[in-house]
Amino acid sequence: MGGFLDPTNLINTFGLIGIMAILFAETGLLVGFFLPGDSLLFTAGLLAAGGLIAPLWVLLVLLPLAATAGNLVGYWIGRKAGPAVFNRPDSRLFKAEYVARSQAFFDRNGARTILLARFVPIVRTFATVMAGASRMDLRRYAIYSVIGGIAWAAGVTLLGFWLGQVAVVRDHVELFVLGIVVLSLVPVAVEALRARRTRPTA
Repeated sequence: MGGFLDPTNLINTFGLIGIMAILFAETGLLVGFFLPGDSLLFTAGLLAAGGLIAPLWVLLVLLPLAATAGNLVGYWIGRKAGPAVFNRPDSRLFKAEYVARSQAFFDRNGARTILLARFVPIVRTFATVMAGASRMDLRRYAIYSVIGGIAWAAGVTLLGFWLGQVAVVRDHVELFVLGIVVLSLVPVAVEALRARRTRPTA
């Protein structure tokens, strides 16, 4: 697992501040949808178990804060920019299918989308902006954002921390991070298949 988006490489290069910035971008800025939030959190937990990054309690406080702050900024962007954010042609990064997938997820789950989308790559980025564009009640949105931010950021970090104390995981960190990346893509594949099946065939 090499390359710029390798979670271990990102953490070694940018440290805790970098992790927070990446989580903020992935959960609040449309340009951050490609960032590896799940594997980054998991790797941070693994490294915390080995004493190679900030103490676990620091991660459990700061990472959910960054994820929640990103959601609030995403809501603000959607509320201010409105539908214009999504009415743009395909480009190398932006694809209309991302919006369609997020819209379907949003329509199916309502306000719970803000919580559930935390665990679905790409959808978690677009759903926040979509909530603002649709004028979801801010108080309700904030409550779901805080709950989702804690459940996702703290939960995945804790999973990495606990598994990081298991010898076989600690000795094969890259394989387990790769596994987390693959698992995080499963919901995306499920959503894509579901959207394809429900697409009109007329």
